[in-house]
Amino acid sequence: MADDRLTKRDAFLAAVNAGPVVMGIVNMTPDSFSDGGLHAAPEAALNGAVRMVSEGAAIVDVGAESTRPGATPLSASEELSRLDPALSQICAAVDVAVSVDTYKADVARFAAQSGAAVINDVWGLHHDPQMAHVVAETGSALIAMHNRTDVDPDLDITSDINTFFEHSLTLAAKAGIPDAHIILDPGIGFGKTLEQNYRILNQLADLRKFGRPILLGLSRKRMIGEVTGAAPANRMAGTVAANVIGLRNGANILRVHDVAEHVNAVQIFNAAEQFQ
Repeated sequence: MADDRLTKRDAFLAAVNAGPVVMGIVNMTPDSFSDGGLHAAPEAALNGAVRMVSEGAAIVDVGAESTRPGATPLSASEELSRLDPALSQICAAVDVAVSVDTYKADVARFAAQSGAAVINDVWGLHHDPQMAHVVAETGSALIAMHNRTDVDPDLDITSDINTFFEHSLTLAAKAGIPDAHIILDPGIGFGKTLEQNYRILNQLADLRKFGRPILLGLSRKRMIGEVTGAAPANRMAGTVAANVIGLRNGANILRVHDVAEHVNAVQIFNAAEQFQ
């Protein structure tokens, strides 16, 4: 399994470097803001992951703990009980990399043992002091996301993100995580105002200075609903529009609920880039 996991990791990273790719979201949470527990059951999660890959996802991101504002945190044991045995089944069933959305080192280690090739840490290595070590030891790729515990409308969000990522990258380097294995996510919707979210979207290219691929995760989020008035389940069109802006501004990975539509959006974006 280890060789297969690392082969999938390398194939995913190569695909990211070759052009924009789509990540499908599999939320194994009963209280997901976006789909109301659509993939909470193990069989539903497996079927959802297989479907997303068939629609063109280059990776599927499996999460067992809701990170929406106000969600109740889970213990590591609770998170593991949701992931086992569905995660290993998903990893075995799909021919692409699987990432696990967690900020806990114990869960990250279990994820690697189950076949996941990528750890998607919504606290960018800042929460669990063992996380960087586990990522390095298991050879997992890392998605480091910017996060905040509070919303400050007066904050210089660009400066805050830069400082946060500088610390994330320092922690990664000290642990021995290769630069080529790191992806950055500015954390749309996490401790940010509507204005700050759109400023991040417009200034996404500024993150290029870190020399890492950029993941954009705004699918069905409040920044779409506040503008369109649509409920989470009806925010696909707004999500596609925002993600195309993200592609124009340098996003390498789109983390989405609606895979097929975003694969088409990436295809149109690539054609427009080719025929300028």
